[in-house]
Amino acid sequence: MTGTRAIIIGGGISGLSLAFFLKQRGIRVTLLEKTDRTGGVIRTSHPQGFLVEHGPNSTLQKPGDATDALGRLMDGLGLHPQIAAKSATRRYVQKSGRLQPLPLSPLAFLQTPLFSATAKLRVLLEPFRSRATQEESVSQFVRRRLGPEFLDWAIDPFISGVYAGDPERLSVRAAIPKIYALEHQYGSLIRGAIALRKQGRINGMPKGRLISFAGGMEDLVKALRNHCSQPASDQVEIMTGVSVETIEPLHAGGWCVTGKGGVQKSGDWLILAIAADEAARLVRPLSTGSADTLASIRHAPVVSMALGFARKQVNHPLDGFGFLIPAKEKSELLGCLFSSSIFPGRAGEDHVILTTFLGGTRHPTVVAYREDELIAIAMERLEHTLGVPSPPPFVHITRYQQAIAQYELGHLEKLEHLQKSLASQPGLHLCGNFIGGVSVADRVRYSEQLANHLAHSQTFGGVH
Repeated sequence: MTGTRAIIIGGGISGLSLAFFLKQRGIRVTLLEKTDRTGGVIRTSHPQGFLVEHGPNSTLQKPGDATDALGRLMDGLGLHPQIAAKSATRRYVQKSGRLQPLPLSPLAFLQTPLFSATAKLRVLLEPFRSRATQEESVSQFVRRRLGPEFLDWAIDPFISGVYAGDPERLSVRAAIPKIYALEHQYGSLIRGAIALRKQGRINGMPKGRLISFAGGMEDLVKALRNHCSQPASDQVEIMTGVSVETIEPLHAGGWCVTGKGGVQKSGDWLILAIAADEAARLVRPLSTGSADTLASIRHAPVVSMALGFARKQVNHPLDGFGFLIPAKEKSELLGCLFSSSIFPGRAGEDHVILTTFLGGTRHPTVVAYREDELIAIAMERLEHTLGVPSPPPFVHITRYQQAIAQYELGHLEKLEHLQKSLASQPGLHLCGNFIGGVSVADRVRYSEQLANHLAHSQTFGGVH
């Protein structure tokens, strides 16, 4: 043994935050990342005076809540968040080519043209619907409780915005567990929301705030890397450019990891903080069943495209977070963030930057389109909805073949199977974004939970 207690494969936000929490608990860590940088999909650049987020643009923090691992992480790093503008609470949905604000209050819901009178009545009768008797997709759940219009113009675009996925395939219990829990606990979404409001919570969760950082989301990654790499502690070793070839349990206990170039590390615990298909490749020699289960977990392909304009070129006030496009609108464009309206300092003086997303599981081939084809898809919508000129003066495109894990029907059963099958491999753990949520805050929270388990248990392994 080298004295290293934990080996982490993967230097994205999951792996980095896990290294941070393990270091806090006095556990030595070696982190191996196959690329030449840490941070995974969290990356920020600053071309031509614009701040471009290549991955997540923000995350939701819940200050004062017991689950606020992100807050504890930022405190430990001495990192102060940038809080989104109050206007960012306004969300738009495109319907028949026009942008309609999503209603944020009961009165606004009754007045909105987004839903018909019949659909509104259907929602008001929701408390009288019966509970489900079997696992449902998001679409099945919403149609049953709230009706098809609410699915088409509210939930479908929400799912596109979070998962870039298809609500017909995603499991309501796995993908939006807080919503599922309202029915399970209270028998009704409306009754549950009222009960939670009386407890000082809103919409089934503690009130949160949308945050980023002054230099973009990569500030978080840089702070983590710097903290973990402080030479005074000598507790965390970070190695980039190391592609792991094999993982092997040692007869005396612990694990040995071999990477290209002759890199070899051993430790008590091995944590795979990587995508499901990468984890499948590494565990296949150990457990074919586990590998097959991991390989069956899909990730959505996504194109992120930043578009910059002079402010005078945009007719829309950009008074909100952005807009989402439901599947009913038949577009390969999923939505658009008003990035420079959400956080200050994202564009130069008298300029704005918009961030659009294309593809997802419904349009998986979009990720391979030429740049001019992607721009044409985006501008077809933006010219009409926002009144912007084409071609855009500034464009920056980032492509991800596998961006967001899909929590589809049967997902929780897959995790249960992984837990059982990996029980025979003590010390091996999974920490990819297919477990515990896909947001930045979710990943930090799950990493803290895993660090706590490792710190208090010599035998804990697998999935929890």
